[in-house]
Amino acid sequence: MHENNTILRWLAIGRAVLFMVGCAVILAAVSPIGSRFPAKWPEVVTGTLASLGAFGLTVVFVRWEKLSLANVGAAINARSVLRLAFGFILGVSFVALWAALSVVASPVQWARASGGGLPAVLLALAAYLVLACREELAFRGYPLRLLNRLFGLWFAQIFVAALFAAEHKLGGLRGTRALIGAAVGSLLFGMAALATRGLAVPIGVHAAWNFGQWALGLRGGSSVWRPVVRDGFQASVDLAGTIIYLALFSTATLAFWLAGRRATDK
Repeated sequence: MHENNTILRWLAIGRAVLFMVGCAVILAAVSPIGSRFPAKWPEVVTGTLASLGAFGLTVVFVRWEKLSLANVGAAINARSVLRLAFGFILGVSFVALWAALSVVASPVQWARASGGGLPAVLLALAAYLVLACREELAFRGYPLRLLNRLFGLWFAQIFVAALFAAEHKLGGLRGTRALIGAAVGSLLFGMAALATRGLAVPIGVHAAWNFGQWALGLRGGSSVWRPVVRDGFQASVDLAGTIIYLALFSTATLAFWLAGRRATDK
C-alpha cells in the first residue's frame, strides 16, 4: 500500500512538471508571433496567446483527472472581476508602499518621465495583465493545487516557486533576481491563490506589481516616473529596495496564510 502511494505521488509530480513544461512550450511557440509587433504589443499578443494556451491545457489536465476548473481555481464566475479588482488594488498598494519606503530608507527619488502617456499606460496595463494571467494559470493553478493536495502547502509552494524561478532564469533574468524576485513573488501569489481558492486575486496582485514596477521606470522603456539616484549610491538603493521587497512580500504571504487558515477553520 505504501509503495502504491509513493508511485502515485511521483506520478503527480510528473504531471505537475509536464503541465508547467507544456505551458513553457506554448509560450516559446507563440513568442515569435508577438515579436512582429512594436512597443508593448509583443507582450500583449504573446501573453494573450500563451494565456489561452495555458487555459486550454488546464482544461485537458482537469478532464484527465476528472476534476473541474473550480478545483484548480481556474473557473470564471460572477465574482471573478471583483476579486481581480481587489487583487489589483492590493498590488498597487504594495507598489506605493515599496516606493515610499525606498525614499525613506535610501537616497532615491521619483521624477516624472516623458514617456508615460495614456496610450502607453493602457498598453502596459494590458500587457502585464495578460502576462500575469498566463503565469498564474501555468504555475498557481493546476500544478499548485495538485501538489498541495498530495504533499501539503509548503512542499507545493517551494516546488512551484523553484520552477517559476527556473523559468525566469531561462528567460534571461539574473540568478539572484530569479531567486529573490520570482521565487519570493511566487510564494505570495501561491498563498493568495490557495487562501482565496482562485486565481483572480493573485492575477490582480501580480499584474499590479509588475505594472507598478514599469510605471516607476524599473523595467526599461517608456514609463510614468523614473528613479533618480545620487552618484555612487546605486548599490545601497538596490540593497534597500531588495530588503523592503522581501519584508513586504513576506508579510503579505503570512497575511494570506493566516486568512486561509481562518477560512478553513470556519
